[in-house]
Amino acid sequence: MSYRTALSEVLTGLAGPVAEVAAVRGRFPRGAVTALGRAGLLGLTVSTEFGGGGRGLPEAVDVVARTARVCPATAAVLQSHYTAVAVIEAHGGPWLRAEIAAGRHLASLALAESEEEEMGGREGGGSAADSQLLVPRSVATRSGEVVALRARKQRVVAAGEADLYVWSSRPLTAPDGLTLWAVPAHAPDLFVPARPGAAGPRGSATSTVFADPVLVPAEAMLGADGAGLDVVLRTVLPWLLELRAAAETRRPPVLDPTLDPVLDPALDPAGDPGSARRPAGTLAAS
Repeated sequence: MSYRTALSEVLTGLAGPVAEVAAVRGRFPRGAVTALGRAGLLGLTVSTEFGGGGRGLPEAVDVVARTARVCPATAAVLQSHYTAVAVIEAHGGPWLRAEIAAGRHLASLALAESEEEEMGGREGGGSAADSQLLVPRSVATRSGEVVALRARKQRVVAAGEADLYVWSSRPLTAPDGLTLWAVPAHAPDLFVPARPGAAGPRGSATSTVFADPVLVPAEAMLGADGAGLDVVLRTVLPWLLELRAAAETRRPPVLDPTLDPVLDPALDPAGDPGSARRPAGTLAAS
């Protein structure tokens, strides 16, 4: 089945009604995320070697753009998930990649450390935000095969809902740069406020995550100690900025139709821009 056909079924059958609940009540779109996982869309960009879709950034952009037209909260969750998965694909272990491919793991990013800090910055204020992002204040301390991470991460999408966070800290021993970690959401002493913050689309569970400290195995490191700066610059920022732009335009990009034809006219970018483009009963994204 085409990933577009699978996405069409999810958006038509579930994400639309869930979008109303997310927008009106601020409820996390758990049903939509579960359906995306079962349809193989959470594992869309995981290598086929581990059971994933083997797709890349263009297809992830396509999925986010189409989802944003129906449910902005779900689209925000997918932005963070696909970006985190890009890091895990490059540096994560086989078990974790297989779990994501199977739709059993929702990933998110825990990189920002101030309320103003955001990937790419706010309009007119990107430089200060970027510099803070690339020089984390959070501390990592190793004792044997266990690492203690202390931090207060801001603007974490799917906080308390994700299964895994791609987390940044100062290096353990490297003189500069930053280090990335795969932090399980169930790790002891990882705390998320009961009420999500106001950042992000309503229902996206964008909030603060505290670690004071959280203990993870040393093998949870993603890449080499101190090498995370290069990963952020070359992988995280390009993926997240393109995905964010896709969600903001809320129009699907043009992909080669011979590679993956659009089988559902309701999601066809060349189709009628009227009511047929949104499933009945959904909340139209404004």
